[in-house]
Amino acid sequence: MATVKKLISLDESIAKELEVVASVMHKSQREIVESALDFYFDYTDIIVADSVTREIEAGTMKIYESDEVYKVLGIEL
Repeated sequence: MATVKKLISLDESIAKELEVVASVMHKSQREIVESALDFYFDYTDIIVADSVTREIEAGTMKIYESDEVYKVLGIEL
């Protein structure tokens, strides 16, 4: 996977905690941040999925059958 550089600013206390955690776990700060973001994104995926489920159940989000979508897009299976 390609690596992309990002410049971020952290609150001083979080930056210090990142240093300590990385040191104790014998990992780079980059590895800790990547793991934390990966965990957070998994968590937010659950929140989004729950929100979509509630909207479908409430009837505020329309769903389409796959056959209908394929037909509109001109996809033949």
